[in-house]
Amino acid sequence: MAYEELEAPMREQLGRECLYVPSCRLGLYLALRHWCPPGGRVLMSPVNDDVIFFVVLAAGLRPVQAPLDPLDGSLDLAAVPDALWSGLSAVLTTNLYGNPDPAPELAARCERSGIPLIEDAAHAIGSERDGRKVGTFGQASVFSLSKHTAAKAGGFLALADPGLREALAKSRDALLTPRRSRAELAYWARPYAESAVRGLRLAPAARAVLRMLGQQEREDIRMELRPEELARALAAAPGLGAFHSWARVDMHDYRATPGRGRLARIGRKLARLDGVLDAHRRGAERLLATEWARPKPGPVQPLFRVPLLVEDRDAARAALAGQRITVGYLYDPPLDDYAGEAFTDPSPAPEAGRWFAQHALPVDPLKADRTIEVLRAAGVRPARGGPAGV
Repeated sequence: MAYEELEAPMREQLGRECLYVPSCRLGLYLALRHWCPPGGRVLMSPVNDDVIFFVVLAAGLRPVQAPLDPLDGSLDLAAVPDALWSGLSAVLTTNLYGNPDPAPELAARCERSGIPLIEDAAHAIGSERDGRKVGTFGQASVFSLSKHTAAKAGGFLALADPGLREALAKSRDALLTPRRSRAELAYWARPYAESAVRGLRLAPAARAVLRMLGQQEREDIRMELRPEELARALAAAPGLGAFHSWARVDMHDYRATPGRGRLARIGRKLARLDGVLDAHRRGAERLLATEWARPKPGPVQPLFRVPLLVEDRDAARAALAGQRITVGYLYDPPLDDYAGEAFTDPSPAPEAGRWFAQHALPVDPLKADRTIEVLRAAGVRPARGGPAGV
């Protein structure tokens, strides 16, 4: 299977030119390098995967942490000080767990400021804002096939200007590393190894297998920052080489040239996307009707994870783990608290982001019924209070 065969259905879904990339993180690096001058400043969410933070740094850019809506972790445009806009080179949305950021308003503000809007839609395939698909508002957007499709590889860089495809394809190809037979074997072995050890209820063994395959390296929610080493890497930016140990975490093949078998498997997963999105909507609807949810008005999105807001997140997580329901995609502490002012500009209003990160329990909508049963049996309480009386 060629890249073009994967790009065609995504192009049809979005109505935009799409370029296949081995990973969302590589697609984001391509976009940032193309649209942002080295030394520029990028407004982004502090409740985000640390890999994305390191990709922004690798592109030679300074992350600027944005204020957030405490109910769903979306970017709070109204709380961004006017004075901040004049120094930005771009805005990077997150669409956390599939909840859309205010893309129409952000796009309008970016246009007035003369800077690009880049959409990270890794969690948001199928999500919409004002009847328009996430990923169609900015100059570029990136998607991950490791999420909704469970392909465990691959993604897309979608472009508002199709005339940029050739230049960005050349940039992509220049960044790809050669195909390695060992990496292809690990890619094919991973689902079977995971299934085997989990079927035998060997959770520690499952984690060991994932670490062996380079797919799970964080011992805690955040990876180790290593500030002295990071400071040296910054001196070499832009470039992925010095940041490889951070950018590759949980996905060592993030810039590897894929084999034909891998592409064919990704294609089969992508063909089932509509059914998966429907299942995510159904599960999200059930979770959003519970006492732990604070849904916003509008249609139910096919959320990748549903962020329930609970009083004691760690206790709720432990209750679910006791029933072999894993909660991942936690982003606590926020990036400004994690990295500090040496590596990022802190949010001008950090309280909402901190509160959300502490109380959000991102639940897989495909496990909605069992999760609700476990949380109620454990007496998990909804989060109360919050910034400004939320």
